[in-house]
Amino acid sequence: MEIRRVQMTGGASFVVTLPKDWAEKQKIKKNDPVGMTVQPDGTLMITKNTTEEILQQVKEIDCSTITDPAFLFRLLIGTYIMGFNVIHLTTKKGFPPFVRSVVRDFTQMTIGQEVVEETESVIAIKDLLNPVEMPFENTIKRMFVIVKNMHKDAITALDTHNKTLAEDVISRDIDADRLNWLIARQTNTIMLYASLSRKMGISPDMAMHYYILSRIIERIGDHAVRIAEHAIPIIEINLDKQTINIIKKASIMSLEIFDRSIVSFFNSDMKDANRNIESINALENICGEINNIVLKQDTMIAISLNYISESIRRAGEYAGDISETVINLLVEENGLLKKKK
Repeated sequence: MEIRRVQMTGGASFVVTLPKDWAEKQKIKKNDPVGMTVQPDGTLMITKNTTEEILQQVKEIDCSTITDPAFLFRLLIGTYIMGFNVIHLTTKKGFPPFVRSVVRDFTQMTIGQEVVEETESVIAIKDLLNPVEMPFENTIKRMFVIVKNMHKDAITALDTHNKTLAEDVISRDIDADRLNWLIARQTNTIMLYASLSRKMGISPDMAMHYYILSRIIERIGDHAVRIAEHAIPIIEINLDKQTINIIKKASIMSLEIFDRSIVSFFNSDMKDANRNIESINALENICGEINNIVLKQDTMIAISLNYISESIRRAGEYAGDISETVINLLVEENGLLKKKK
């Protein structure tokens, strides 16, 4: 850290000089305006960007040496999450067919990304979404509804022998993924631009909590997919009433923990979050009972039911992680942690 002493001019104004290297790097000249913003922790941010516009960041990806479609897709997702506004795919020898296919999948699976230019040597993808139009709170609530219904439908598919419904649950996973990617992108952008934080009315610290929340919900969605995947091999089998009833009971318990965790987050209810964490023991016990019951089944059925039971348990435990996040957040907001002097 560079230390500079505060001077006084005119008997009333406090003055501190700007570091020369920084000013030259920012191309700041005499009489140029600079913006100043007081941060929540009391620090002062100085920027040349007085319009508070998000600067255009361009990422160029050379496709000449890329032969793996999965690798190209991961590059595009990584570029999207890191907040680049424009992505240029380039080549000197023409794009192989898989590139356009991957680009099409990418623009369909992400929010706000559109191809704005396409030639034999360049494909340009631009972000057309205004981040302010997608508040974190709305995105989290939408993710919650999607994932909760995925879990419920996966259990219903097993209970009603509905293979089509199970396959539909699996296909819906991308809906949760794309919202998680959006929150990751917005969080990274907020970390870079304090102006976006102010426009969205959310602090960088709170944005990070929303990102943690979205990651947990996305993982709960993954377990809904696993329930559906392991239901399909045994979906035509008529399970005995005791087995299906205890699985449904465990599922309801897991979703109740999920419900209460989200409610405690939006209600800022620390005590309810704590009670929710305590209820996980009951879920673990009932999942243990399921595992004991399935031992009496044929091997293939027992393996699938064991995986389903495990995913129900894990979904509840991840929901408990949300409640832990609530407690951590409220401890910080309420100043309950005493700082060492």
